Amino acid sequence: MNNILTVCVGNICRSPVAEAMLKDRLPGRKVWSAGLQAVVGHGAEATALEIASEHGLDLSAHRAQQVAGWMCAHADLVLVMEAGHQQELEKRYPTARGKIHRLGEFGPQGGFDIADPYRKPRAAFEAAHASIARGVDEWVRRIQLVS
Repeated sequence: MNNILTVCVGNICRSPVAEAMLKDRLPGRKVWSAGLQAVVGHGAEATALEIASEHGLDLSAHRAQQVAGWMCAHADLVLVMEAGHQQELEKRYPTARGKIHRLGEFGPQGGFDIADPYRKPRAAFEAAHASIARGVDEWVRRIQLVS
């Protein structure tokens, strides 16, 4: 699991945060992010950037990019935020099907989606950040077991 792609819709709220958390927790691995309908070239959303910074993560250099087939082909693991994202990626890139999973796939009460906080109050961003952290914790544990 040396190449990890995180995916959300716009690539400005959730996937950049997941990317930064995974990079922090899994040094030496290539982690990047993209969006299904990316706001190409835009930086991370201000509230996501602020909350990430409060948790020691720097999203200032992030620029949104559109997901592409080569990204899914190159990735060993593709982590999405919602079940619908998984279905969409599997439809677009069927050869990547076995490596596309929800970031919240292994929740204590079963899998969970990470709600999109875009254009919502700060509390929605805080909830998304906390959910991303839970998902990252579980994936890091699992990746380290097989590495």
